[in-house]
Amino acid sequence: MSSSVIDFIATEARFGARNYEPIGVVLSRGEGVWVWDTEGNRYLDCLSAYSAVSQGHCHPKILAAMVEQAHRLTLTSRAFHNDQLALFYEEIAALTGSHKVLPMNSGAEAVESAIKSVRKWGYEVKGVPDGQAEIIVCANNFHGRTLGIVGFSTDPETHGHFGPFAPGFKIIPFGDAAALEEAITPNTVAFLVEPIQGEAGVVIPPAGYFTEVRELCTANNVMLVLDEIQTGLGRTGKLLAEQHEGIEADVTLLGKALSGGFYPVSAVLSNNDVLGTLRPGQHGSTFGGNPLACAVARAAIRVLVEEGMIENAARQGARFLEGLKDIRANTIREVRGRGLMLAVELHPEAGRARRYCEALQGKGILAKDTHEQTIRIAPPLVITSDQVDWALERLASTLTQDLS
Repeated sequence: MSSSVIDFIATEARFGARNYEPIGVVLSRGEGVWVWDTEGNRYLDCLSAYSAVSQGHCHPKILAAMVEQAHRLTLTSRAFHNDQLALFYEEIAALTGSHKVLPMNSGAEAVESAIKSVRKWGYEVKGVPDGQAEIIVCANNFHGRTLGIVGFSTDPETHGHFGPFAPGFKIIPFGDAAALEEAITPNTVAFLVEPIQGEAGVVIPPAGYFTEVRELCTANNVMLVLDEIQTGLGRTGKLLAEQHEGIEADVTLLGKALSGGFYPVSAVLSNNDVLGTLRPGQHGSTFGGNPLACAVARAAIRVLVEEGMIENAARQGARFLEGLKDIRANTIREVRGRGLMLAVELHPEAGRARRYCEALQGKGILAKDTHEQTIRIAPPLVITSDQVDWALERLASTLTQDLS
């Protein structure tokens, strides 16, 4: 590392809270699937800011929309109407088939908003006794970092020493429909679940699982809340991951790629029942639904559709997955994925996945480890066949090494 890179990293360590462990690269520029560090080295981004940069770095049309809106009007609060919010509502509802939209900023805010809303629906519509609402979640979930959310995490690193936590949550195994059926009671208002568990290492449920889940929720008048903050907007090769089993959630949570990585934008999409219970003064956000956010989000979803990024994710994801499965390496325990949401899980004896991510950095690929043994691979949805093949060559040469 050059002295300037060391200085950047040292300054971060001196002043910043140590709540992240980044790979040792300092990035300064990005375009499409590529990013460059402060020394001019180019890397293929295989993380996409945890899927927030699905449209590629600095997409020119999203950038233009942001700059144009920033010159006109950025923030009014929700005390007044603005000329971008209604258009955002109309376009996102038409794209997803939603009835109501609640705009927020971060993904965690969308999750918290959904929790509040389904509880309110449970009391006012389903008739659950006040203070008794239950929400079922899955083990190894990741829905965000707020105090309310980490209270129902099963990851000790996520919730350790942050309690006490709010009650009202039941935890069941992921991918087990029988466990869901057993956990439901008359006080159950919602089942909150990721279609694919991303942070857990791209864990994909058994085929037919969500069909059963949908049937159980409908039969028991339970709201199915799908956290599509990572999986949504094309990441899995469909607009929404729910479409792989042909179901519809009652509440869908979007974020990350909703702004193409330019600006924090999230949204709760629901049927009329859930968000229809909210009244003025009962929930809000100063920045949620601001005109700059809405203009950026409108451009982000427009290019996603018009430029065929969802279809490209399906094609290139299949190519990438097949190529990963063809790698013959004693280090690999399992390869899994859907669309451009992929993971390589290593055998424990291969050593920490982080070592392989650091080796990949030396070959021009930026990927990130999760849960010690898994390398996550999630490039922007604009990746080409040649770029996939280029990445596979470097992944193969790295994964066949013994770095234990």
